[in-house]
Amino acid sequence: MPSTSAERTAPETASSSTRMPLAVYILGLSVFALGTSEFMLSGLLPPIADDMNVSIPRAGLLISAFAIGMVVGAPLLAVATLKLPRKTTLVTLITLFGLGQVAGALAPNYAVLFASRVVSALACAGFWAVGAAVAIAMVPVGSRARAMAVMIGGLSIANVLGVPAGAFLGEHLGWRSAFWAVGVASAIALVGVVTRIPHIPVPATKPRLKRELVIYRDRQVLLAIVITALAAGGVFCAFSYLAPVITDVAGIDARWVSAILGLFGIGALIGTTIGGRVADAHLFGVLLSGVTASTVFLAALALFASSPVAVIVLSFLLGVSAFYTAPALNARMFNVAGAAPTLAGATTTAAFNLGNTAGPWFGGTVIDADLGFASTAWAGAAMTAVALGTVALALRLSRRPSSSHVVASSPARQDDLVACRTAD
Repeated sequence: MPSTSAERTAPETASSSTRMPLAVYILGLSVFALGTSEFMLSGLLPPIADDMNVSIPRAGLLISAFAIGMVVGAPLLAVATLKLPRKTTLVTLITLFGLGQVAGALAPNYAVLFASRVVSALACAGFWAVGAAVAIAMVPVGSRARAMAVMIGGLSIANVLGVPAGAFLGEHLGWRSAFWAVGVASAIALVGVVTRIPHIPVPATKPRLKRELVIYRDRQVLLAIVITALAAGGVFCAFSYLAPVITDVAGIDARWVSAILGLFGIGALIGTTIGGRVADAHLFGVLLSGVTASTVFLAALALFASSPVAVIVLSFLLGVSAFYTAPALNARMFNVAGAAPTLAGATTTAAFNLGNTAGPWFGGTVIDADLGFASTAWAGAAMTAVALGTVALALRLSRRPSSSHVVASSPARQDDLVACRTAD
């Protein structure tokens, strides 16, 4: 006899209070190294440009190369490693990532540095995708968002501590020292992966690429991709240009830029913690409230960009709202693509980085149109507003059992249906 929503929800709620495996925290530590490397170049572009004898815009292509490498690399490496042992794959990828940092630190010219960033991005993307699948596999269904919150927490801490530390090292010891530091962090993460990540048995039924690719025929998977890309892209459309908003529009001294950006990171850590604890029980509730909050905060930033107090407060609040939804966005993808857990992690990684690439591009476009730096917040609000509408559509379709075209019979999809019924 099929179980009712109440029967299914009770054990899931109970599982959410169980202790998180140490291995999940090791994955979070690894993400700290990955995230620091991904974002630290924003504070290192001038010295890199001077040392490599290139313009700052050309040095900025190193950031774009990493983001694009993440978008392309996540699904490609997920497919390439589909039949390999998960632990072996993680060890290989974190090792390759660390070597990429060493290559960057030793790069004699721009071409080698660019290549090292591409290699690092590919390894980073693969680790995110496989690591997410491993974290999900080690916890009950009702603790998925909490597990993802730990991994995303590593990214939040990278923004709070890792990126400012990289900028500090770059300023006092040269930009190469920041790469060496991330290399050391990668080595520590490698030791943790080797010693603490358990061996996950290969499924009795070997994964088949054709079977996993079928998830892309499911409209709920496609909606999840759109929601993730727009929600992330909207916030980073404004965040990427927050520094000139702070100095040129709000009139705050440039010395305070790093501190205000740090507030965004602190907000991100708080948002991740809260979202991770709430999302398992109220997944759609978190998505609707979080994306709505981001839209409101972005519109407020556009309206009150000339107020120093408003900019400072809204920078913090945007960090909270953006990362409050992140665990739910990750868990949502695993729920709707439960038949293909590895590609689910890869798809989420690619979707986030698609947003992180498209958002800044959209922001740059409105600036080039002479609409001003504050206009990036309006552009970001437009993206998150569309994301909000897409969340509402996904919720409506999830309440219809017939909405599942591809993986409706999977346990993960059934859990997703229960989650949407308890969203409010």
